[in-house]
Amino acid sequence: MPTDTQTLFTAGAMAKDLGVADTKIKKAIKELQIEAAAKKGCCSYYTAEDMKKIKAALG
Repeated sequence: MPTDTQTLFTAGAMAKDLGVADTKIKKAIKELQIEAAAKKGCCSYYTAEDMKKIKAALG
């Protein structure tokens, strides 16, 4: 499990990269039951592979 936050993305960063609202990303994470690869404080970080799954789910 990667823990280097430079290679991980928050929901907000994914939303910006994919051009969608962060609420859509958070909803997709919940529906796909994706676990955070790392947590720092209240922030959850996800892998690039997770972002691919979320992008596919959003269509």
